[in-house]
Amino acid sequence: MNGWRFAISRRWFGYLALAIVFATVCVGLSKWQVDRTQETAAANDLVDRNYDGAPRQVADVLPTLTSFRASQQWVKVTLSGTYLLDEQVLVRNRPLNGQPGFEVLDPLLLDDGTVFVVDRGYVPVGNKQDAPDSIPEPRSGPVTVIVHLQAGEPNLAGRSGANGQLATIHLPDIAQLLAKPTYTGAYGLMVSETPAAAARPAAMPKPTLDEGLHISYAIQWVLFGIMAFLGLGYAIRQEYRMRNADDPDEQERAHERTRRKAERPRSDNEVEDEILEGSHR
Repeated sequence: MNGWRFAISRRWFGYLALAIVFATVCVGLSKWQVDRTQETAAANDLVDRNYDGAPRQVADVLPTLTSFRASQQWVKVTLSGTYLLDEQVLVRNRPLNGQPGFEVLDPLLLDDGTVFVVDRGYVPVGNKQDAPDSIPEPRSGPVTVIVHLQAGEPNLAGRSGANGQLATIHLPDIAQLLAKPTYTGAYGLMVSETPAAAARPAAMPKPTLDEGLHISYAIQWVLFGIMAFLGLGYAIRQEYRMRNADDPDEQERAHERTRRKAERPRSDNEVEDEILEGSHR
């Protein structure tokens, strides 16, 4: 009888090391999924707190042109001024409901002489060109606009717009184009405007408050890590049976396993396999 001495070998210690590394990676991925859940919950809480709040004057929320805190996302602010009709900018590659399109940015010259970038909404890509077929014009003259604050976006290397379009809402780039004192800490998604224009781009929808399946994925990664050790144990057990096939005690256990397998009810798949094998003989 060979017993279990084979398991105390460099080969099996190597397999054990691999199982430990795999399980460690699984634990790390599980923690990452838990962190994602916490991040999503925090983002949802921010929407709950800020989205439907009463609008405040922009100067009270953003005291300087560069002011903005992450906790201020989705806060409503009121802006009063006049759209710079000749300074409209499109941001490309913006899908909505699975359809590619653009976001329409219209700078608003405020009463104090500063400029705030207003995202008036979405327009789809044109039928025959990589540009909108039409863009609803903003209203001329004084207007009061309510927006949800959003952080500006980074300037991504290797991505650029074409035909005066932008790849991202990088507010310093827009401020450079306008050559006027411009808010660069945040821009705003338009909620409403008074008086309203005859038509407006499609409004951006409220974020979906869904924490997703991150916890389920976290549990799955833990189970994968456990399965590595179960698989290692199974492999050791199979080699033990092979090495000790001549041992009477192991032969008796093998006979008992065969008997139990023969006595248990066969599954439909096993019956079908047996029929198919018989038909090919």
